[in-house]
Amino acid sequence: MFSGIVEEVGRIDSVDAVAGRIRVDCGESIRGSRRGDSIAVSGCCLTLTDFISGGFVADVMPETFARTTLGSRTRGDPVNLEAAMRHDGRVGGHLITGHVDGVGIVAATRVDGNATWVTIAPPAPLLTLLVEKGCVAVDGISLTVVAVDADSFTVSLIPHTLQHTIAGGWVVGSAVNLEGDLVAKYVMRGIATHLAAARPLALAAKD
Repeated sequence: MFSGIVEEVGRIDSVDAVAGRIRVDCGESIRGSRRGDSIAVSGCCLTLTDFISGGFVADVMPETFARTTLGSRTRGDPVNLEAAMRHDGRVGGHLITGHVDGVGIVAATRVDGNATWVTIAPPAPLLTLLVEKGCVAVDGISLTVVAVDADSFTVSLIPHTLQHTIAGGWVVGSAVNLEGDLVAKYVMRGIATHLAAARPLALAAKD
């Protein structure tokens, strides 16, 4: 599990989709980590399989390459990094699994005082998991949803976030990894299961 508080911006050293492996240059975010530990790379939960000078290696499944932005990353691209959270400390963001629900596209940006508003067009199914003032993870960053429209949602970023994550490089057209709120997923699943079970009973009552 992760909190969405980015610890460091690393750099892609290499991406090998055939072998299913990426190499990332970084520093502090893997201090104290061991092989087999989890790390979030721009919101994608990966397993540390090896350490290299100044970074680490992680295996990436074809499903992960296909469902996230990792497949389009190239050498030198910046990525947000966060080691797995400890359960005996504070959670500054919100609970994030690192299991990306889909890739969104930055549709618009605007400056509002010391904040930057970013509007993102997500895959349609993800909109049902978003509510105003709720939580969303964008490239692994824990953010608050400012507004939800028919085909997009908006978040507001403070200067610190822009300076210490890859959000400062988002422009219109940027692809971003999205993860909806974990609680919302279970609520939606529970409602869907309840409605599916109730429908046959309602039909039987009519008969």
